Amino acid sequence: TLHDPHIKTYYNQLRGRGLGHHAALRQIANRLVGILHGCLKTHTPYNPHTAWAHRTQTTAA
Repeated sequence: TLHDPHIKTYYNQLRGRGLGHHAALRQIANRLVGILHGCLKTHTPYNPHTAWAHRTQTTAA
C-alpha cells in the first residue's frame, strides 16, 4: 500500500500525528474499505485522484 503516493502521504500524516505503524495501517485499511464501499455503491471504478482528492485539498491549504 505504501507504493501508492496518495496512501503514502496519508500514512506519513498519520505517523506525524503520533500513530504507530500498525495503527496507521489500520486507519489506511478503514479508509480503503470506505473507498471500496463508495465505488460499489456508485458503480464506478477506483480512481485514486477522486478517492483521495479531499486529502490533497486539505494538505495543500
